[in-house]
Amino acid sequence: MLVRNSARLSFHYVTEADKEFLWELDQDEEVMRYINGGKLSSKEDIDNIFIPRVLAYSNPALGWGLWRVETLDSKESIGWILVRPFGFFTATPEIDNVELSWRFKRAYWGMGYATEAAKAIKDALYLNGIDQFSAIANPDNAASINIMKKLGMRFSHELEYKDSVYHETVVVYAT
Repeated sequence: MLVRNSARLSFHYVTEADKEFLWELDQDEEVMRYINGGKLSSKEDIDNIFIPRVLAYSNPALGWGLWRVETLDSKESIGWILVRPFGFFTATPEIDNVELSWRFKRAYWGMGYATEAAKAIKDALYLNGIDQFSAIANPDNAASINIMKKLGMRFSHELEYKDSVYHETVVVYAT
């Protein structure tokens, strides 16, 4: 799948070669706050948990996987957008409902980059025939919920999300 540059950003499909970037992004307690309470990822976590999970749902032709987001002007990698079937690691994955998620370096929060990136990915997926999108967040993560709303998603329900790595109550927003 092709994702065209947005006004300020370019997109690159993440592979195992990006593991240093993935680790670097997870080295800020505030970035990790609503993901796992602020625990930093170790390089072993990236190698043994994160990368295998990403590879499990990756399908470049469908756009499923992680998309590294880079600024056009400075060429700095500032975050990623996740694309996978909703509930992929649960007992009831929804193949026709694509989950969008994001993680960005704190220095780039509040500048509209996450919304711009998620919209560019969502638009590319829409051109590929996907028209149902969902996102989840910790109920206290107002910034992520605001991005969901900007993407045209509305509150759907609260969910006890549980898989082999995560177990928490989240809010679900959907189109």
